[in-house]
Amino acid sequence: MTYYGGKDLANAFRTVRGNTIKTAEDIPEEQYDFKPASECRSIRQTLAHIGVATSIQHTIQSKKIADLSTVNFMEMFQSLTAEENKPRTKAELIAFLKTEGDKFAAFLENLPEPFLAETVKMTPGAPGPATKSRFEMLLAPKEHEMHHRAQLMTMQRMCGVVPHLTRQMQERFAQMQAAAAQPAQAGR
Repeated sequence: MTYYGGKDLANAFRTVRGNTIKTAEDIPEEQYDFKPASECRSIRQTLAHIGVATSIQHTIQSKKIADLSTVNFMEMFQSLTAEENKPRTKAELIAFLKTEGDKFAAFLENLPEPFLAETVKMTPGAPGPATKSRFEMLLAPKEHEMHHRAQLMTMQRMCGVVPHLTRQMQERFAQMQAAAAQPAQAGR
């Protein structure tokens, strides 16, 4: 028995995707084409990339592929790139993130422990171990999204927007300071 199964994977992914969506909502649409450097993705491109990224593991795991050398990654990436490059408004990107996130979380939620424990052969010559568990592979989309959300939060700051997680932390500190000041004032 493990202590972290499909339901836990789904809940953790939903939390991360919810924070990504909140980030996307906070950034004004007129800033969506902002790039921190010419060779970087824009905010719009980063959000679209996050939206399509879960489909890699969803495809591999739903087809129960046990050996990645059998996957035509070039074909998969061509399809993903075409989907990623579709023009989308802010509202369309947020809806896309919600839809794709819900689809992936629903898939994760019902995965049984024996499936998560199965090992998959990695592509020969790829960095890292020769095999990985399906569980480890299914953690990757959340880690990937957190990586790109950190980039988005940096771009938010560059656009003059304070990230929602920072605002929430500041509100909690202000509440704690106010609560700590009340007993001191009551004693006067």
